[in-house]
Amino acid sequence: MNKELNQIIKHWDYIATSITYPKSTKDFDRLVKFSDDLLAIVRNNEHHSLIGLVDIINHYLELYESKQSTKHKKPSGLDALVYLMEAHSLHQSDLPEIGSQGVVSEILKGKRKLNLRHIKLLAKRFAVDPSTFIDIN
Repeated sequence: MNKELNQIIKHWDYIATSITYPKSTKDFDRLVKFSDDLLAIVRNNEHHSLIGLVDIINHYLELYESKQSTKHKKPSGLDALVYLMEAHSLHQSDLPEIGSQGVVSEILKGKRKLNLRHIKLLAKRFAVDPSTFIDIN
């Protein structure tokens, strides 16, 4: 076995809890504090021996934040319409209740908004609450 790997194994129990991906807000906060303390040591020295650890910790923090922000993001009405069209294998021309294929195209590209009549008809067609489509840009 490699000497470097032996050293890592020997010390792993001491460092594993400090460089683990956060699984909760409490873990995240602890890791942020750890990162702050580490950055106070490393400062702006990009050649510091601990810079790799800074990169790993920051990567974990960024992944966690990214996952949390997408977890709480509500899909837009346009996202819902696109999803429902795909789920039902529909094309622009399959939505005459909205209007012509050109009108549907403009809505799907975000150039035109659905009006109240469109929203009610789409909600009825897909058997969903009208609020599903309200926030289309």
